[in-house]
Amino acid sequence: MALLQLWRRDVDSLSSFMFEGKKIGVVIPAAGQGTRMGGSRSKQFLALGGKPIVTHAIGNFQQSKEVDDIVLAAHPDFESELRSLVNEYTFSKVRRVVRGGKERQDSVWNGLLAIKEYNPDIVLIHDAVRPFIDNRLIRELIHAALVYEAAIIAVKPKDTVKMSVQNGFINQTPDRDKLWLAQTPQAFHFSMIIEAFEKAIDDGFYGTDDAVLVERIGVSVKIIEGSYDNIKITTPEDLTVAEGILSRHLTQITRS
Repeated sequence: MALLQLWRRDVDSLSSFMFEGKKIGVVIPAAGQGTRMGGSRSKQFLALGGKPIVTHAIGNFQQSKEVDDIVLAAHPDFESELRSLVNEYTFSKVRRVVRGGKERQDSVWNGLLAIKEYNPDIVLIHDAVRPFIDNRLIRELIHAALVYEAAIIAVKPKDTVKMSVQNGFINQTPDRDKLWLAQTPQAFHFSMIIEAFEKAIDDGFYGTDDAVLVERIGVSVKIIEGSYDNIKITTPEDLTVAEGILSRHLTQITRS
């Protein structure tokens, strides 16, 4: 805990100097269909606290003083709806809404190509259905990416993790102290993430997050301890949990 407090103190003291003259971009892929959620409505457009989930995610970066430009990638069927939300909520940092691809990785690539026009030094990639990323973590992540070139937010698993073979029997119990559950946003030097995506495209490789593409080109990725509140809403149960988190956050704001 002491080391984490020292890290955050250093971030506060050094960030203003390090961020000076740096352009920070954000790509938010919002093209998922959300099949695990059930129903016909894409999960990013479901209501959370009376607002679409995706607007919470965008709004966190809109409010960040460090972020300059945002690009969204949308499913073709929902491009106009997403543009309408950008206008309705006055997200002035959203520069473009581009067409998403077949897979999340394809959508991120389309977003990266679009944000290239704005010459970012660092780009953050964030899931549209993670509505609770806060400004402190955004700032810490950008700082880490500036220092280490690549950084992600992650949390330690609370449960024991088991690995199994195909027949469903336990094969291995990894050391929990060495495990992290990756979240987003994930942040990278822009030229590096472009190189990583180009190699993945050449190799026909699809990863489960963006950091794994950078790992494949030999880059060490820094882990910043995140928050258990920064959940990804993919099931009806997640949405119930999210309503509770939002209620708690609003109560804390009211009391402060």
